[in-house]
Amino acid sequence: MNQLDLSDHWVGFAALAIFAAAYALVISEEAIHLRKSKPVVIAAGLLWTMIAFVYLGSGRSNEVEAALRHVFLEYAELLLFLIVAMTYVNALEERRVFDVLRAWLVRVGFSYRALFWTTGSLAFILSPFADNLTTALVMGAVVIALGADAPRFVAVACVNIVVAANAGGAFSPFGDITTLMVWQKGLVAFHEFFYLCLPSVANFVVPALLMHFAVPRGRPAPRAETVKLKVGTRRIMALFAATIMTAVGVHTLLHLPPVLGMMTGLGYLQLLDYYLQLHERRHGAESEYTFNVFQRIASIEWDTLLFFYGVMMCVGALGLLGYLSLTSQLLYGGLGATSANILIGIASAVLDNIPLMYAVLTMKPDMSLGQWLLITLTAGVGGSLLSIGSAAGVALMGQARGIYTFASHLRWTPAVAAGYAAAILVHMIFNRSLF
Repeated sequence: MNQLDLSDHWVGFAALAIFAAAYALVISEEAIHLRKSKPVVIAAGLLWTMIAFVYLGSGRSNEVEAALRHVFLEYAELLLFLIVAMTYVNALEERRVFDVLRAWLVRVGFSYRALFWTTGSLAFILSPFADNLTTALVMGAVVIALGADAPRFVAVACVNIVVAANAGGAFSPFGDITTLMVWQKGLVAFHEFFYLCLPSVANFVVPALLMHFAVPRGRPAPRAETVKLKVGTRRIMALFAATIMTAVGVHTLLHLPPVLGMMTGLGYLQLLDYYLQLHERRHGAESEYTFNVFQRIASIEWDTLLFFYGVMMCVGALGLLGYLSLTSQLLYGGLGATSANILIGIASAVLDNIPLMYAVLTMKPDMSLGQWLLITLTAGVGGSLLSIGSAAGVALMGQARGIYTFASHLRWTPAVAAGYAAAILVHMIFNRSLF
């Protein structure tokens, strides 16, 4: 489409002002208690309406409709994919998988330093499959429960968990929204994300080594806590694995959108739902067989999904106005791909990595596989630089209120930055053939 350049038009300036105001409200969510989805959803409607008026006056309204449908289709694919993934994670949470893990860690009697490494390592291992928010909350609950008498341990362990959760999600298409978007765009194949495994390990281990000696010695008193899995847990885990394999298969072998495989996987869970309902009728409504897949869907984080809608529609509108092409020329044309990708990762510590990554995907600069992996890495782990830079950090600030704070995380930002630099260096050395 030969779009109009409205970057120096009043509509363009008004759109920038509206988006900036909406995003200022998003950043202020914790202070003003306004859900982050509300301002960006309204901003998206205003931006596309203003653009439509201009194109209507030029007799080209069909072009705006086509552009809007293109962005909306991309969002619909992401939405349905995330609904299925979140439903499975929510189902595993309801079946007490994470409670069992937490109870084991509380019961086993590790020292503070052993807990520091164990919770960090588990966050790194779990986040490629579960989202970094859920992973951080589970591990955070452990360190808060066992560190009641050692706030210094809780503060540094929370920093470690945030870094580990974000690092673990960077080398899996299922680990972060940004990696998922890159995979769905077909820019990086499923198996190619694993090139980022070693850089992600460096991103986690380097700050952890620097923080290790700040962890107090001694050990908390173990607590007796026993939690049993509910019926059907292992089946749900197996079906989740089958769902992932189906999504990867239809995308890799048949070149179809992976969301088709995920929606098929939701059907797997619905069949299990029916099976559990049959047993529920025999054992009573409040038995451990009680399970309803639609209740699990209703319990997922809809504010986050609506936030993605608003952000993607706003960024799509700014691209139609001509601002993304200008940004691409400034960053990738002026600074070069490596510098631009590193700076975007640093910016994700303040701005959400979702709009930043979607903007890069919309600009679609001509980059090698190594560079696409670099932006995937930096956008995924750059948010660890500040506590407000990722969902994991924001959630833990609320969970460990007054102990893990913006200031306590900022104290270790140099260590996290060392891990950020180490991850980039490891990627550029070990994956240099991809550049």
